[in-house]
Amino acid sequence: MVDIREVPEADIDRALELAYLVFHDRPEKEARERHHALLARCDRIGAYDGGALVGFMAAHDFRLSVPGADLPCPGLTFVCVAPTHRRRGVLTGLMAQMMRRATDTGRPIAALWASEAAIYGRFGYGGATTGATIEIDSTRPLALRIDPDPRPLRLVDPDEAVDVIGPHHEAARAGRAGRPSRSPERWREEWLVEQDEEDEELSPPRIIVLGEPGEPVAGYVLYRTKPESAGDAAGTAARTTGLVRVDELEADTPAVAAALWECVAAVDLTGKVSAWGRPADDPLLHFAADRDQVRVTAQFPALWLRLLDVRAALTARSWAAPVELVLEVHDVRLPDNAGRFRLKAGPDGATYGHADGAADLALDVRELAACYLGGTRVTDLVAAGLVQEHTPGAAAALDDALRTPVLPHTADEF
Repeated sequence: MVDIREVPEADIDRALELAYLVFHDRPEKEARERHHALLARCDRIGAYDGGALVGFMAAHDFRLSVPGADLPCPGLTFVCVAPTHRRRGVLTGLMAQMMRRATDTGRPIAALWASEAAIYGRFGYGGATTGATIEIDSTRPLALRIDPDPRPLRLVDPDEAVDVIGPHHEAARAGRAGRPSRSPERWREEWLVEQDEEDEELSPPRIIVLGEPGEPVAGYVLYRTKPESAGDAAGTAARTTGLVRVDELEADTPAVAAALWECVAAVDLTGKVSAWGRPADDPLLHFAADRDQVRVTAQFPALWLRLLDVRAALTARSWAAPVELVLEVHDVRLPDNAGRFRLKAGPDGATYGHADGAADLALDVRELAACYLGGTRVTDLVAAGLVQEHTPGAAAALDDALRTPVLPHTADEF
């Protein structure tokens, strides 16, 4: 019988070996050391069959921005089951233990990035944010419809970057839902590490900030570069094949964003800018003058969210418009969330309690999670047959109440 219990620090290397087996990975020593340090800071749950570790799950101690609030949120990572123990309830046991720990400690939501999207819906997770890959043809100057901010740009040493751009990132989290907090360790070991773990041909991180010296930065861009492909000739070929990979760009205003995009599009000896994980409503897509030059090449589900305590989650967030509905919520994993509940919410707050009347909307907790941050419309899920609307107009009313000024988004893959 498999025993689900905490994984001691002495078993971290065993957990890593299991993860590398499952994800077909064999990282170098430096990356292994980073992974070990990361897991030492995480909550760790394992499945043991006798003395063998056959399943593992870790959770970052995050806070996640939600509309109008910042909530404690375990961020699941390194979720893996040995190939010898698949389809034997190991993942179900790990998930159940994580959910119990989180609810017992007052954490109403949990999040993850799905390596396989088909797995996590059955545990009540819904895709709550969308990411986009944007590419810029930078073989010519970036054409803009607005004037870039004229204030000076300057490079920041990666060793100083956490102190310089960290406060700006933390302030920006409050303005867009779906963004996890970043510890100094996460900044250094994930975002500012010298060698990119996925592509060792990329340069170390470069950080450019905008703003007058001595004043808080108005925006920043964090990027890496990659030279022309092997075998290309020097000169023109280098100009047209070198890459700028934008990992993060934050800006207080559209003009600041325009200045930063213009800067990275003008990096010498490059011909393409690729920005993975941008928000689907990125202002660049509107102020770019030539949409043949700036293209969205991919869109994908990003952060998956689970409402562990539906009442606490709904009453913690802010609401854009008044709404009063009876929701029939299904949750086979956490029965306390299941039943009929009256949601009464608006700009002054929300209440959520058991109701006897007929339901206006019936939905699974997975769909409620997908809509919670404002990134998925309830009306779209009704049209897809995933939410049942018993009272005409109920879905649209809930959409109005859930709406946020900007779409939820995160590029923090974990």
